[in-house]
Amino acid sequence: MQEINPIELKERLDNGEPIQLIDVRETFEHQAYNIGGKLIPLGEIMQHMEAFNEPQPTVVYCRKGIRSMIAIQRLEAKLGELPLYNLSGGIEAWMNMLDRESH
Repeated sequence: MQEINPIELKERLDNGEPIQLIDVRETFEHQAYNIGGKLIPLGEIMQHMEAFNEPQPTVVYCRKGIRSMIAIQRLEAKLGELPLYNLSGGIEAWMNMLDRESH
């Protein structure tokens, strides 16, 4: 499974690279903190497979990187290999990276 770390993702987003973000957390988690990804909770991921037909890379993320790994495994089992990346460490790692940068 392909992974991307928060620092690399932020650099690529800042450079304007076309990257689709998919948040597989629950609605309340997404509302509390998000990085602009489209919300598709893990339990609904297979009902939204069309969202993964995009040609650009798609970064799937959750709180710690576990649910996003599960989502990618399910999608690839059904659709084959796709340009999917798991955000290593999830939103927690993203927030820790931003905290370090701001101090």
